[in-house]
Amino acid sequence: MGKRVGVLLAGCGHRDGAEVHEATLSLYFLDKAGAEIVAMAPDKLQADVIDHVTGKPMAGERNVLVESARISRGNIRDVATVTASELDALVIPGGFGAAKNVVTFAQEGVDCSVDDGAARLIRELHAQKKPIAALCIAPMVLARVLGADHHVTLTIGDDPSTKDALETLGARHVARMATDIAIDEENKVLSTPCYMLAKGPAEVGAGIDKLVTKLMSWL
Repeated sequence: MGKRVGVLLAGCGHRDGAEVHEATLSLYFLDKAGAEIVAMAPDKLQADVIDHVTGKPMAGERNVLVESARISRGNIRDVATVTASELDALVIPGGFGAAKNVVTFAQEGVDCSVDDGAARLIRELHAQKKPIAALCIAPMVLARVLGADHHVTLTIGDDPSTKDALETLGARHVARMATDIAIDEENKVLSTPCYMLAKGPAEVGAGIDKLVTKLMSWL
């Protein structure tokens, strides 16, 4: 039996859910490394629904868990039902869904809050010294949950206002290229910029490959 690694999804599509390349490449490299993947998502309505052709809001409602199941091929759980004792590590892909549906940073900035089930799981994993990795904008989730008490080191691209918000929440920011990773050995936290900086899937994949390799070395 391989190590069990959770993948926390936030819908399907970079404008209102999980970034599909980041999610898929995370699943690919974890599977390649022999991990047993536990896909999960919050069971609630998305913050909004965006037309990915026009970039404009659409009418209607979509459920984060139901949309995330498109990426995980239906094998998925409500994050509220997952406990740290079931996992060896957690990976959180990015996309606007991470910043809207998992943490409300897109709507509320530094006054944001994190989905209750996700926040509880992250705190449990950190308390048990189990690794947590965040991609693209998802380090903001960890900054909100762990920043004030543990001052986790993270990378989140080069946008000054986003970096400042991360540090306002108590995290430490380090600059990294899209193909590289930030490593916080003390907190067992990893991050990589992905599409905050990447020009395409190859750069995203290079960063995620390094991240997964480091993550698995800790298990």
